[in-house]
Amino acid sequence: MPHFYIVDVFAEQKYAGNQLAVFRNAGALSGAEMQDIAREMHFSETTFIFDEHLQNGGFDVRIFTPAEEVPFAGHPTLGTAHVIRNYVLNGQAEKVVLNLKVGQIPVSFGDDGYGWMRQVQPVFGPQHPIEALAPVLGLKAGDIDGRFPIEEVSTGLPFFIVPLKNLAALQAATIDRTRYFELISHTTAKGILVFCPETRSPENNLSVRVFVDYYGVPEDPATGSANGCLAAYLVQHQYTGQASIDLRNEQGYEILRPSLLLLRASKTGAEFNINVGGKSIVVAEGDFKRGSIPVPPSPPVRQSTIPSGW
Repeated sequence: MPHFYIVDVFAEQKYAGNQLAVFRNAGALSGAEMQDIAREMHFSETTFIFDEHLQNGGFDVRIFTPAEEVPFAGHPTLGTAHVIRNYVLNGQAEKVVLNLKVGQIPVSFGDDGYGWMRQVQPVFGPQHPIEALAPVLGLKAGDIDGRFPIEEVSTGLPFFIVPLKNLAALQAATIDRTRYFELISHTTAKGILVFCPETRSPENNLSVRVFVDYYGVPEDPATGSANGCLAAYLVQHQYTGQASIDLRNEQGYEILRPSLLLLRASKTGAEFNINVGGKSIVVAEGDFKRGSIPVPPSPPVRQSTIPSGW
């Protein structure tokens, strides 16, 4: 079995941020085996680097949640690029490109230890009434900031973006699973990002929470894909009053995994430039062993239901 690393992503120190398992030389594994391993690791995502040779200038990588394979996710992209740079390329590369199902995603590295991934052009989907989301989140309609829309946005993986008025509302949010699964049964977006302009740390700009029960993760501690969608939303609707942002977002405090995500984004004409940054820290490594006891066959790998273009 391939060698693996456990990485804390969007973490300023160990045992914070979002946990990720990264497997090297995983090309011999089947999709069902990858899904089994992801379910066993039970992190938000587990990634598999096929081999250590460039294909079209990048490294082939697949991303799995405990429930299914996804075409893109932010903290797995950043953490996997960190592993490739430091353990495959011996820390020599200033940029690593991942070949994902959504396309090629470049990750750049600076001397300050932060990695930056440039996300694909956003797609803005349907907007939804406050009355549709407030009950799903266990909130009152007055907790949601009606000056800005509730909107489905994708930069590779779609999310509902829900603006809240304050930190109290953000902390009070809790998913009503019955209403949640009823809502997403007819929407492209499955995850929900809520945010507000109040923070715990005066150095930060926004507080964020992300709920992704559909993918087997009730709440995610640090979500680069969703924060990329948020960056596009903030620029599109000029939430800060400008067509560009340079922000520090805090996430994960409610589940004891404090995380820091950096957002830089701008819009020129119809073209967006969206970048999400953060630190990655390797906390462990090891090898998976094949057991000698037969196990029942794995269920089929559930493919993402996200249509092309999202």
